[in-house]
Amino acid sequence: MGDHVMPRKLWEHENIQSTEMYKFMQVVNTRNGTQLETFTEFYEYSTRNRSAFYAQLFDWANIIHSGFYSSVVDEAAPIDSVPRWFSGVRLNWAENILYSRGASDAQDHDGVSGKEDDKIAITAIREGNKEKRNVSWGELRRDSSCLAAALAARGVHEGDRIVVIGANSYSTLLVFLATTWLGAVFASSSTDMGLSGILQRAVQINPKFVFFDDAAVYNGRTWDLRDKMAGTVDGLKQCSNFAKLIAVPRFEQPLDVSGIAGVDTWSSIVDSSAAAHEQKAPPFARIPFHAPFLICYSSGTTGIPKAIVHTVGGVILNVTKEERLNHRTSADTVALQFTTTSWIMYVLQVAGLLMGARLVLYDGSPMWPDLKVLVEILGEQRVTKFGTSPRWFSELATNLIAPRDIVNLDSLQIITSTGMPLADRLFEWVYDVAFPPRVQLINMSGGTDIAGCFGTGNPLSPVFVGGTQGPSLGVPIAIYDASISGGIGAPVPLGTPGELVATAAFVNMPCFFWGDSADSSSASVAPPGSRYHSSYFARFDHVWTQGDFCIVYPKTRNIHFMGRADGVLNPSGVRFGSSEIYSVIDAHFSDRITDSLCVGQRRPTDLDESVMLFVLMRNGQILDKNLVNDIKAAIAKELSKRHVPKYIFEVPELPITVNQKKVELPVKQIVSGQPVRSSGTLLNPQSLDYFHQFAQVEKLEKPSSKL
Repeated sequence: MGDHVMPRKLWEHENIQSTEMYKFMQVVNTRNGTQLETFTEFYEYSTRNRSAFYAQLFDWANIIHSGFYSSVVDEAAPIDSVPRWFSGVRLNWAENILYSRGASDAQDHDGVSGKEDDKIAITAIREGNKEKRNVSWGELRRDSSCLAAALAARGVHEGDRIVVIGANSYSTLLVFLATTWLGAVFASSSTDMGLSGILQRAVQINPKFVFFDDAAVYNGRTWDLRDKMAGTVDGLKQCSNFAKLIAVPRFEQPLDVSGIAGVDTWSSIVDSSAAAHEQKAPPFARIPFHAPFLICYSSGTTGIPKAIVHTVGGVILNVTKEERLNHRTSADTVALQFTTTSWIMYVLQVAGLLMGARLVLYDGSPMWPDLKVLVEILGEQRVTKFGTSPRWFSELATNLIAPRDIVNLDSLQIITSTGMPLADRLFEWVYDVAFPPRVQLINMSGGTDIAGCFGTGNPLSPVFVGGTQGPSLGVPIAIYDASISGGIGAPVPLGTPGELVATAAFVNMPCFFWGDSADSSSASVAPPGSRYHSSYFARFDHVWTQGDFCIVYPKTRNIHFMGRADGVLNPSGVRFGSSEIYSVIDAHFSDRITDSLCVGQRRPTDLDESVMLFVLMRNGQILDKNLVNDIKAAIAKELSKRHVPKYIFEVPELPITVNQKKVELPVKQIVSGQPVRSSGTLLNPQSLDYFHQFAQVEKLEKPSSKL
C-alpha cells in the first residue's frame, strides 16, 4: 500500500460518545484540562504522561485493593531496568475476578455471597456443541472457595507454583482461581502437548501440585492420558517442591488412576474442600502489585521455553484497560474465545470475568463435526464477542460458509482475530460475506511476553482493510531500523518498515523469567547476560524489541504486522515479511493450497539469500509446473519480481505449535544448514525431518520448482 492510497473503510462506531473509551478520555480531559478528541491524541497523551495516565486508569478501573502508592513509576528509569509500578498497593487476581465486576461497591464485598449470584458466569461446552454446563456466579465463588480451602489445607502458600495440564474447562478455571486466591502462581498447558514439552515447562518452575486431565477429546476422538500422567510424575521426581499430581476427570466417569504412584483424585480434593469450606473460607491473599501470579511460556520452538512471569497488578490493570476500553467488554458481554490453555488467549479470555462477562468455554476442535460448530454456538449462546484466528476465517471462506446466512448473529458486536497476520481479502470477506457489517473486527497482535497487545482495535477509529487499528494506550511503541545510527537502531518515519519496539516501560511488562540469572529480589531483573535481557533488550540499547517486522501507515496509523523479524526475507537486500507472500497465496490459491511457509535460505557458503516457499496442498491437488508458474506470476504482479521465491516445493505437512501456529524459524535454520534444538512445543515435531533435504537444494531433482 503506497502512502497516497487510502484503504477501504469497513466500519466505524455509530455513537462514539457512548463508548467507555470516549467517556474515560473525557475523565482525563476534565482532570488535566486537555482537549483530547481522537484516538491518536489520546494515545500520544498516554505515552507522554505515563504516570498520570496509569494513575487515572487505576482510579477509574475500581480495582479491589489495599494500601496506597506514593508514586506510579519512575518515568526516568530506562525500560531495561524493569521499574516497579504502584509500590504499596496489594491486590488479588481471584478476588477481583469473583467480586469486582465493575460494581461501585466492589471494595465492600463480604464472604462468598454477592449480588446477582444466580446470573450465569460460565457456559462450558465440549466438542461438537455437546454436554453444556451453566455455572452461576454464586457457584463459581463457592467452588473456588472450596478448592482454595483444600489447597491451603495441603500447605499451598503465597509464591508456590501450581500447574494445570488441562482443557479449556470449568475445572481448569477453578484451579486458576483457587491458586491465585492463595497468592500462589498459576501455569497451564494443553493436554495435546508432548511429555517432553510438559516437563520442559513444569520442571523449571518446581511446582507443588500438578492438576492433570485424565482424558482429552478432539476431532471426534478421545485419548486416555494416564500414561502421560505417569510420565509426568516420574519426570517431576527431581523437583524438591513437588507433592502430588491430581487427576481431573474430563468425563462424568473418572478413569481409574489407583495404579499410578503419586496421583490423587479430584474427588478426594473436592470432598475435603467441601468439608473445609463448612468451617471457613480462606482469606484472599492480597500480594504486592509487582508480585508474580502467572507464568506463561514462550513457544520454545528452538529450545527450552522461557518461563515468563507476570505481575498480578500489571495484568489486572492492563486487561481492564484493553477489555473495557478497546473491546467494550461489560456485564452484558457474552464472550467466546477459541483457545487452548497453552496460549495467552486463555488468560485474556478469563479476564472477561473482571467485567462481569459470561464466558463460553469451548473444549475441542473448531472444525468437528464440521466447520459450522462454532458458528452454531455463536447463534445459540447469543455471543456478543468472538475471538478466533485467520486460519478459521480462511477455512470458512474456502468452503463458502457464511455464518450470517446460517444463524442469527444479531447479538454479535465484536470479532477479534489474532495468532498471525490477517490477509486483506479476509478483512473484506468478514464484512462483505460472512458477518453483519455493523460488527467491529479487531485484528490484534501482542502476545505471551506482555499478556496483552501492542497493536489492537479501538472504538474511536474506523476499521480499514489491513493491519491493526493502532497501538495499545500507555504502551510507547516505535518502528526501528538497525541499519541506521551505527547499527544501534533508531526510529524510522511513518510508512517505513522495521522492527517493533517499546521505548519506555509499560505496566504489563513481565517482572522476571523464572530461573533466570536474575530474580525478583535482585537490583536489576534484566542485567546483560540474563535470558530476559537477551530476549528483549540485547537488540537495541534501552528499548524493548518485540521481534515483529512492521510498518505504520501514515494516513490511517494502522500497524501492519508483516511477520517475525527473525524471519524477515532479505534477498539481494530487499527486505519484506513472509505475510506478504502468504496474502497472495491466500487470495489466489486457497482452493488448491491449504497453507504455506516462506523462509529465507542462506548457508555459510551462500553469497545471497534465496527465498523458499513450501506449500501444503489440499486433498486431490498437486503442485505441477503450471501451478508453480501461476504462483510466481501472481506474486510478481501483486508485489514485485523481487518478491518471487527462488524455489517452490510441496511438503506433506508444516510444523505447527500446539496452539496451531505455524513456525518459520526452525525451518529457516534447517534449510540454512544450522543445527536445531529439539522442542516439545511442536504438535508435529517429525514434520521438521522432511526439510533437511532442502539444505542441499541443488541436488533435488525438481527442476520445475526452481526459478
